[in-house]
Amino acid sequence: MTAPTLQPTRTPHALVAAFVRFVVCGGGVGVASSGVLVLLHDRMPLAVANALVTVVSTVIATELHSRVSFRSGRRGWGVHLQSGLTVAVSYAFTTGALLCLYAVRSEPSALVQQSVYLSASALAGVGRFALLRVVVFGERKADGARDGVLGRTSVAMAA
Repeated sequence: MTAPTLQPTRTPHALVAAFVRFVVCGGGVGVASSGVLVLLHDRMPLAVANALVTVVSTVIATELHSRVSFRSGRRGWGVHLQSGLTVAVSYAFTTGALLCLYAVRSEPSALVQQSVYLSASALAGVGRFALLRVVVFGERKADGARDGVLGRTSVAMAA
């Protein structure tokens, strides 16, 4: 008698496709946001324009990620809040990377600064994809349980 195996609900191809959609949607919103920021720069202080563009672009990107990247039915302000928190974590991560660079080198070249920033942004983007996919837009059952995930009770009973 063989033990039943859990069949993965998503194939590696589906994961890669979702990641590509995530990059295209997020990148498209990022490029559009930078254009809007340039347009707003002369009309208001840069910090205010950046804050406004960041909030609006995060809301737009969250809707795109929900509908296109992850094809999720989850909607509402709770989703936007969770997604906004992933943006805040990403911001803290990239800022921390740059602060570490400045602690090691007081005057790094532009190439080194961009390398550190883009590397940190890429890592933050992968982390954000994982959080959005699993936590924010992950599939949920009606009672909140997930297939294939062991809860504390199951782990304690298995031990």
